[in-house]
Amino acid sequence: MHELIEKINALAKKARTEGLTPAETEERDRLRQEYLRQFRAGFKEQLMGVKIVDAEGNDITPQKLKEEQEKRKNK
Repeated sequence: MHELIEKINALAKKARTEGLTPAETEERDRLRQEYLRQFRAGFKEQLMGVKIVDAEGNDITPQKLKEEQEKRKNK
């Protein structure tokens, strides 16, 4: 992920200073999409481990999230 961000930043800097070729623009867009895919996958993975508890200790995790978590447990 670190290398991906470095490449995206390098292309962004080049775009601001001298401009990008069509191939570089395409690569930048592809890298951005890959970054977003990885970010979303990581975020979703974090959500699968969340349990929401109120001040009284009651589990108030949304039902939809509970169902997704249960699906993952059963796989």
